Amino acid sequence: MIFEYAPAPESRDVVDIRPSYGLFINGEFVDGSGTPFKTVNPASEETLAEVASATEADVDRAVQAARKAFGVWSALPGSERAKYLFRIARIIQERARELAVLESLDNGKPIKESRDVDLPLVAAHFFYYAGWADKLAYAGYGTTPLGVAGQVIPWNFPLLMLAWKIAPALACGNTVVLKPAETTPLTALLFAEICQQADLPPGVVNIVTGAGETGAAVVGHPDVDKVAFTGSTEVGRLIAKSVAGTNKKVTLELGGKAANIVFDDAAIDQAVEGIVTGIFFNQGHVCCAGSRLLVQESVAEELLSSLKRRLSTLRLGDPLDKNTDIGAINSAAQLAKIRELSDTGEAEGADRWSPACSLPDKGFWFPPTVFTGVSQSHRIAREEIFGPVLSVLTFRTPAEAVEKANNTPYGLSAGVWTEKASRMLWTASKLRAGVVWSNTFNKFDPTSPFGGYKESGYGREGGRHGLEAYLKEIS
Repeated sequence: MIFEYAPAPESRDVVDIRPSYGLFINGEFVDGSGTPFKTVNPASEETLAEVASATEADVDRAVQAARKAFGVWSALPGSERAKYLFRIARIIQERARELAVLESLDNGKPIKESRDVDLPLVAAHFFYYAGWADKLAYAGYGTTPLGVAGQVIPWNFPLLMLAWKIAPALACGNTVVLKPAETTPLTALLFAEICQQADLPPGVVNIVTGAGETGAAVVGHPDVDKVAFTGSTEVGRLIAKSVAGTNKKVTLELGGKAANIVFDDAAIDQAVEGIVTGIFFNQGHVCCAGSRLLVQESVAEELLSSLKRRLSTLRLGDPLDKNTDIGAINSAAQLAKIRELSDTGEAEGADRWSPACSLPDKGFWFPPTVFTGVSQSHRIAREEIFGPVLSVLTFRTPAEAVEKANNTPYGLSAGVWTEKASRMLWTASKLRAGVVWSNTFNKFDPTSPFGGYKESGYGREGGRHGLEAYLKEIS
């Protein structure tokens, strides 16, 4: 029986989007010196707002405001800093519906993901690090903050990446200059309003919007003590080169090409759900997405049949519809990259499959796609696609699975599906990945550290380990 789903749209009326936004410097919204840019709804290509673009001079103003505020903020007892973080966390919870709708409008992700995944985690990170603010002496990394943190975040989880960066920085006594992605600045600017609502001292958090030049100005500013970046490996390399020879502390969370390994004893239906979560969550716009499925040969046919049946039930469409499973691709540029790499997969001889799926006339859309007959040499098996595209490879033995999983320049995450604990532990111990999930995928918690190896970057965010990047080393 085929069920028809009636639309269940979330109301846009809960969000008051301004026609234009300025920069947030020293506790106030101010004009930028650069040429303003437009941020659009990727599901409809509708212009949402005009946003100020920060020049080097604007970034300098923000850094100087953060430097001045550092003296006051770092001198506060940890228990006092914690009060502000707790207050921010509670306001985020109170305004969660507003933030979720704005995130889906600006980013294109389904509202049920913004509402049920992103926002609870955002608040949880502020609550968690508020708890650490007066206990730094017990973390083992010292208690002296670095100073001004320059932070650059991506467009795939705009508000969550902001929380990952700002919460530990403030808990440790640092001040912040943050640059959100050019295509998704609106929730960061709404967070600036939350800082005002929480009476956060001026200059503790500054938000400068703009393109890559603005981010480069933040990273390269001589009065920035700490650089935190999440984004592409290509930009990460440039940042590493720019800060080489300086005293800046750096953490980089970069790209990935995670393997999701399914052994022949795995619970197939459970594994299929994990595969779907691993690659089609957030349209595959996840650095740790399980974009490579490694399945043991003896169950490959059964698993693929079940996977295709499950993908045929996914609903693609309006991100504000509560029934939607797959929303819009974030930008025209990202859609072009996904198309180019997918077309290359076909040209290289892989077999392409997508469920019957009608795409909306406006906006940026790509159907859930599975490639079989993939070899290790194919670009779709080696390069990060950052879209809803899954490459399937097979293996015979656990050793072969590990060899194929590790045959990548990345090392951010992996998933292992098996009912045998010994096989799970052996496989996880051999994988060169920062996070290995057992019979699940894409599970996050503020108490757990996250980060990668090799070209997936260095440093850890989250958990007690996330404090280390924002404190001076114990001499």
